[in-house]
Amino acid sequence: MRRVMNCVSIVPLTALLLLITLHPTTVLGQTAEWNDARALDLAQRATARRSAQLADTTLKDYSARARGFVTFLAQSGEGLTEPPKVVKADELGLEIFWRAPDQSKQRILGRRDTLLLPTDISYHRDHLGIIQNNFPDIIRLGDGDEVMDVPHPLSPSGMQQYDFRVGDSLTIKLADRTISVFQLSIRPKDARQPRAVGAVFVERSTAQVVRMAFSFTRVALKDKSLEDVSVILENGLIEDRYWLPRRQQIEIQRSGTWLEFPFRGIIRGRWEIRNYDVNTGLPESLFAGPEIVEAPADRKAEFTFEGALLDGLPPDVRTVTDNDVRAVQEQARELVRAQALRRVRGTALQARGMSDFMRVNRVEGLALGAGLTQRIGGGVRIGATARYALADERVRGTAVLAWESASGAGLSVRAERQLGEIGTVPEVSLARNSIASQEFGSDWTSPFQRRQVVLRADFAPVFERRWRFAIEGAIERHSSAPVNATPASGEYEPTPFVLADRQNRVTVLARRATALSVFGTEVSVTSALDIVHSAATAATFGHVALDVDVQRPIGRDRLVLRTIAGGTSAVTGKRVPVQYETWFGGPVTLPGVGYASIRGRAGVSQRVEWQHPVPGPSIPLGRYGRVPGSITLAPYAVVAWTDARTVSTRVAKRGFHPAVGMAGIGLFDLLRLDVARGLRDGRWMFSVDVTRDFWRVL
Repeated sequence: MRRVMNCVSIVPLTALLLLITLHPTTVLGQTAEWNDARALDLAQRATARRSAQLADTTLKDYSARARGFVTFLAQSGEGLTEPPKVVKADELGLEIFWRAPDQSKQRILGRRDTLLLPTDISYHRDHLGIIQNNFPDIIRLGDGDEVMDVPHPLSPSGMQQYDFRVGDSLTIKLADRTISVFQLSIRPKDARQPRAVGAVFVERSTAQVVRMAFSFTRVALKDKSLEDVSVILENGLIEDRYWLPRRQQIEIQRSGTWLEFPFRGIIRGRWEIRNYDVNTGLPESLFAGPEIVEAPADRKAEFTFEGALLDGLPPDVRTVTDNDVRAVQEQARELVRAQALRRVRGTALQARGMSDFMRVNRVEGLALGAGLTQRIGGGVRIGATARYALADERVRGTAVLAWESASGAGLSVRAERQLGEIGTVPEVSLARNSIASQEFGSDWTSPFQRRQVVLRADFAPVFERRWRFAIEGAIERHSSAPVNATPASGEYEPTPFVLADRQNRVTVLARRATALSVFGTEVSVTSALDIVHSAATAATFGHVALDVDVQRPIGRDRLVLRTIAGGTSAVTGKRVPVQYETWFGGPVTLPGVGYASIRGRAGVSQRVEWQHPVPGPSIPLGRYGRVPGSITLAPYAVVAWTDARTVSTRVAKRGFHPAVGMAGIGLFDLLRLDVARGLRDGRWMFSVDVTRDFWRVL
């Protein structure tokens, strides 16, 4: 028996192999062809070597330890560009056993989990263990419910069912040898069959598999809700002879649409395998029964976890996808037509959120609505919504015809009669606003009548797929929307006066999805530039709006910075319509003053917030787990500046307006309570709402 503690360094190997994945496919300076002599020879040798290793008489058995994280994340929003949030995280410790020729046993020594949002999700058993032998000749995942009966590319049948192409080579220098590795790209001969798509990295001299990275064709995914399954298996050199599992990653994405609101559930598994013992004479009786089982109680008693679970999570769990997994997915889309990886959906209920079904405001009173969307294939969809307002007895709605490509580019035309909204950003969620409007006459929206026809072009994401750009051209008619409703108590304030006007508008939109930046900082940007011509005022003007959110984890705490700015400048004429001015006042832009109480042609609001978790009550929710025993306290300060006059007498002067406040965030970080006061002619403000991440679904 020989104890092995070290092997090939996997981290630099991963980085270098990823660089190869992104390079053009070349062999000795020449473009490689599919199924040329070199590719087929390497594939045949790798297949033979893989079979021989399973029958290698010198490798009789081994045992090892594995530590892994299995996380369930949720992602939502248009384009699914924002990072998914961790809903549930499990950490596991395993004992791994293998015995020739193909017996495998895995025992769970320890398992702990934490629940960050209510869910009753359970994992397939094989998600709680590692993959041995780089898969058998037939690949299955999720106990056959996710991927089933896919021929292994390096199996005897795989040579007839896949195409192969040799890519760049990589030289790895070790202390006593130099290893050359080739990338062998793989695609199915028939993409309509359940097959793998990706690449295998093969040692040049021995044809040993060093790394496998692949996804699957659409038909290979058994569950209709599955969007993608990506697998990365990395092997390390043990005892200078055996390439055995060292690091593994698996990502399973399920997507769907709730109303018109897209969402995605993601299961991510990350495993590190260490501490190999080779040829110890493992008894055959050890491998009886299921492959993955709970360890005996005495072995579990010997196992302990170190540190807090969330502190040990891989740093990429907040990003859209790990770079390695993204490379596999992009390569799969390149090698096989996008249509083979996409699904066509039929008719579905359409709404951007719950408030599209029912809402209350001072103009419409109670308004009820619904809509339908029809996807007709080829990325084309048509949709329509309608809403009837009881107070002003009007029907409002939207009709859209849109096309979207697999890359994210698209073209749409939209005709609508809706209420426009004056203001730089929403101050509260629509659900909260409906309740406050109905019961207390507190409507924190500023609506006006708008009819428009819009032609929009969306461009494919660029700059690591983080930035999305779009251009809109619109013909619009604007007018005031008077108060028509009566609240249960209190009284509504008048709506802003909007001059009846016909406008031509061109808008350039840019959005950067939340992504990691320097020093682990998370940055998102939303911006818009409008060029507008007003027929009523004979003015042409430009308007810019900017919303930048910067968050920096610092230990368990979090620093949150948010900058909201807007400005309007006349090109010709002097009068700028009120709906294109910058408005501040409310929990987001300036707490502690009246809603939308200051405005001007230019303004900026800056928030600085420090979020710190403290112990709190843990509330059981049955099969959905427990509310975490902590809440977050968030002291903050906001300073807003505007260049022009006030809307109400509560704020007397232009210039700077500071405010301070304290927020409490709890109930799975779903609920936020704010208490704030303006420091310049301000007042106390109390606000209860769901956290901003969930406004879009409400």
